[in-house]
Amino acid sequence: MPLSSTIALAGNPNAGKSTIFNALTGSRQHVGNWPGKTVEKKEGTWTYQGRNYRVVDLPGTYSLTAFSLEEVIARDFIIHEKPDLVVLVIDSANLERNLYLTVQVLEIGVRAVAALNMSDQAAVRGMNIQKDKLEEVLSIPVVATTASKGHGLEELKAAIAAEIIKNEVVQEQAA
Repeated sequence: MPLSSTIALAGNPNAGKSTIFNALTGSRQHVGNWPGKTVEKKEGTWTYQGRNYRVVDLPGTYSLTAFSLEEVIARDFIIHEKPDLVVLVIDSANLERNLYLTVQVLEIGVRAVAALNMSDQAAVRGMNIQKDKLEEVLSIPVVATTASKGHGLEELKAAIAAEIIKNEVVQEQAA
């Protein structure tokens, strides 16, 4: 079965991208370096509801301003490789800092789903994130996850698949 879509995982360092990547790809992953760079590149495949996906774990970055090698790689992948969907992995316990990258990615017009990761840590800090309001403001699906404990991963998988299918329908209608 050929790969049907490319999904990029983007987020700040230590937001849980690699944990989500591992949950999606399991042992179907390979690690290398970005061409000509020393920054680690992780790619894998994921099968869900009979469809195959290529999953790329982008380097952790705070922005797309291209001041660091990680920012350049993340920005260039999103802009030039044009993944079918970007999963914005957000550290819920550090929401404000993580939303800067989220807004930058959304401003360039890519399809996205947000994973409000580490939701358990936000709760411990007494934070009550209004997921529905955030979804409304960002105009993308938002899923609460605690990837390290496996919480919310099925909902995230379903949201990713639904957005990919929604995008395909829009493209077919435009053709």
